[in-house]
Amino acid sequence: MPKLTVNGKEVEVPAGATVLQACEAAGEEIPRFCYHERLSIAGNCRMCLVEMEKSPKPIASCAMPAADGMVIRTDTETVKKAREGVLEFLLINHPLDCPICDQGGECDLQDETMGYGRGASRYAENKRAVTEKYMGPLIKTVMTRCIHCTRCIRFLQDVAGVPELGAIYRGEKMQITSYLESALTSELQGNVIDLCPVGALTSAPYSFHGRPWELRKVETVDVMDALGSNIRVDARGMEVMRVLPRLHEDVNEEWISDKTRFAYDGLKERRLDRPWVRRNGRLEEASWEEAFEAIAEGLKGINGDEIAGVVGDLNELEGMYAFREWLKTLGCTRVEGRQDGTRLEPGVRAGYLMNSGIAGIERADALLLIGSDPRLEAPVFNARIARMVRNGCRVARIGGSSDLTYAVEELGDDAALLTVLLEGKHPFTKVLEKAEHPALILGQGALMRADGAAIWAAARALAEKLGMRVAEKAGGSEEDAGEPAWNGFNVLHTAAARVGALDLGLATEGGIAAILEDAREGRLKAVFLLGADEFDTSAFANVFTVYVGTHGDEGVRHADVILPAAAYTEKHGIYLNTEGRVQWAEPAVPPPGDAREDWTIFRALSDVVGRRLPFDDRAALLARLGEELPFIAEIDVKPDAEWGEFGRAGDIASGPIPTAVGRFHFTNPIARASRTMAECDAVCHGTSGEATGTNG
Repeated sequence: MPKLTVNGKEVEVPAGATVLQACEAAGEEIPRFCYHERLSIAGNCRMCLVEMEKSPKPIASCAMPAADGMVIRTDTETVKKAREGVLEFLLINHPLDCPICDQGGECDLQDETMGYGRGASRYAENKRAVTEKYMGPLIKTVMTRCIHCTRCIRFLQDVAGVPELGAIYRGEKMQITSYLESALTSELQGNVIDLCPVGALTSAPYSFHGRPWELRKVETVDVMDALGSNIRVDARGMEVMRVLPRLHEDVNEEWISDKTRFAYDGLKERRLDRPWVRRNGRLEEASWEEAFEAIAEGLKGINGDEIAGVVGDLNELEGMYAFREWLKTLGCTRVEGRQDGTRLEPGVRAGYLMNSGIAGIERADALLLIGSDPRLEAPVFNARIARMVRNGCRVARIGGSSDLTYAVEELGDDAALLTVLLEGKHPFTKVLEKAEHPALILGQGALMRADGAAIWAAARALAEKLGMRVAEKAGGSEEDAGEPAWNGFNVLHTAAARVGALDLGLATEGGIAAILEDAREGRLKAVFLLGADEFDTSAFANVFTVYVGTHGDEGVRHADVILPAAAYTEKHGIYLNTEGRVQWAEPAVPPPGDAREDWTIFRALSDVVGRRLPFDDRAALLARLGEELPFIAEIDVKPDAEWGEFGRAGDIASGPIPTAVGRFHFTNPIARASRTMAECDAVCHGTSGEATGTNG
């Protein structure tokens, strides 16, 4: 480890560290524009210049490897003048339109100029102007502001894995653009807005809508996929204005998907903000009292075994618990939390968690994907896998082929290949056997098949056979000393509520298919849908249906009573992500109109129908929930679930594996109500991908 001196202070840094990192380790602030910790080094802005002993001129600290014996100065007059010169050159062609720039108040160029600039410009010639570039419906461009830091280019290439941006021309005439000015297609493209140190790339949907000092900022959790990305929701009054990522190294690092970032406008569209009751075949507005009375009337003469409940994908743990407990008061124990038909079952938690952990999966040196498309199911997680591939991990997949942005050995779209691997008759079995940390990721597409339980069991058997769940294999490297025990069996969920639903035991014999069959055959008399919109509800046409949710989506088609609920940005809630990590969501805005939090609806409903639930506030509810699930007290900790038997023995039929996520931008009611997501979907399906000359 090299030792060097920074401003008279001796500091030791890891091998391979740069001078910039050494300076920061010594407590010195180094300004930068092009450098970013998670991107490759470009060294082209020169803002990070420092003075090095025996060097004839200042050096770019971001690109200079730290070496033993270096003597660095960051506070000399030479360094000060060098930084002033760099900023003066950067501002030569900058339009200086801060009052109308959406980056104003959050602009690195503003901050660095105030801190390190000379305060005046000596340039009087005409400024350069650059035409705007079309990059799709999400990113607004004002390329005259661009300072050529190339962060956007490097992000799309290094992290997103979709090199859709590049530079044309040279020197002062250099311009950043996409190929033929076509729309960007990456599911992570919105992150370039955060990376841009000036206002060249800003959010098109947010453009001219607000200023950062006007907004109330609330830290919460995303529910657009099962990753549990940490986000910050910025709101003004009753309206969510934008969604930004929060740093969490073990979950989403500092990235979020475009659906997480831009689907917030769906929170305003098609919202349910008052109760509705069907009278004489028509839905009419009603009060809460009238809606509760209609439910009580509709349940008369119906036994508990003739009632069913279905839980959706975006619900928090408290709401699902209150829903289950309320249905119990009616004598109903048939509550289904797997609306997509997955064959996962409660019991052994290790059977339905990502046991390696989202960050821990990077230890894997051989990875098998079974019926999973991480790019659409969890784009931020897919970026981790891409980094693993660049570091030498081999990835193979059983299932439909698609562009995952990295090299994948496509084994074929046939579930029976899993049996071939288990029998050791496939070449990739040898790869997994030789790997120090082999891993598999079981996707919901494979588990949705009729033989999903057999696939689940076969995946467990494969993990056990190939040593995916041992502390260390024989011959493990010294780097693994002190590492946690390795468990390479992983399930990648697509629904934010799914792990919590399984923990609560919300799984019934036959699943959603049996509920729909009973509805068609007349054996089901009443059904309650808690935000459940991801299946065809036509079977409920003649069943008394109560929908509790946020949007007028699929679930309300045949509803007799509709109760408006709060969305994830409007309520407190506990969410368990795909690795079982407990995270708390906080409300950024109040629910619209008469909408209420889910658990309060069932608490109030219990006074009218059934027995009164034994909690009057959220604290009492959490106390009872904690008695059943004590692990929810461990906030933001990846659990180590105990291994056991899961799945059901059986033959795996030959045939293709369905996709769990067909259209990335339309996976839930909020996203389907979003105009921004509709525009993105149109671009991805080739209906509006050409340049239009506008930024939206």
